[in-house]
Amino acid sequence: MNSLVGKVAIITGASSGIGAATAIHFAKLGATLSLTGRNAKNLQDTAKKCIENGAKDPIMIQADLVKEADCVKIIEDTIAKFGKFDVLVNNAGVLELGSIENTSLEQYDRVMNINVRSIYHLTMLAVPHLEKTQGNIVNVSSVNGIRSFPGVLAYNISKAAVDQFTRCVALELAPKKIRVNSVNPGVIATELQKRGGLVGEKYDKFLEHSKTTHAMGRTGEVLEVAKAIGFLASEDASFSTGVTLPVDGGRHAMCPR
Repeated sequence: MNSLVGKVAIITGASSGIGAATAIHFAKLGATLSLTGRNAKNLQDTAKKCIENGAKDPIMIQADLVKEADCVKIIEDTIAKFGKFDVLVNNAGVLELGSIENTSLEQYDRVMNINVRSIYHLTMLAVPHLEKTQGNIVNVSSVNGIRSFPGVLAYNISKAAVDQFTRCVALELAPKKIRVNSVNPGVIATELQKRGGLVGEKYDKFLEHSKTTHAMGRTGEVLEVAKAIGFLASEDASFSTGVTLPVDGGRHAMCPR
């Protein structure tokens, strides 16, 4: 099994969903953890579960990634605590429903600032430290970055940007021996869609419909994505960079008929 023993990992959006599952999985793999999120209580819950699964002395950094000072704080606090870090998991993200006709510029800016700008900024700040450890970055993108879907325009654009960012930065940082990859989940059972406004009966219908839009006939689970992130972050993926790895039950390969 891939191991992260001796590695220090920063995980954004670790207070829920894929980020929380990734933190717990990394704890099982032996990583030392720097956990960030906006919800302090949920972050504490994640840290507790990480400790129960073997993590020693994880730090929690409450941060809003839209704020530049908070991004700086994440890097500085991690270095102050551990002296280094080896892995940056850019997981935090938001979704907004809407088309070109009804997605406001405020919604667009919110999605792009969190889903793209914060990744750009954190990566920029992380590079000097990752160069020292010959570490790596795993971005959490989406099948929406690979394929086109109506009704979530800003989100689609943001994830396509994350994929291109992943490939470009992978080429730029390869000479420094820093690997950069992304995972592209399909529909995963998290709070993402609900927070984006898909609630109640609409959400239930969405999940039911997802059984037909994923070749494997179901939605995914957070641990399935976390394990893919763990692989890319580990030395088992030592010759992989610039990868956008679908974890989507085959959705990226499907076409409507």
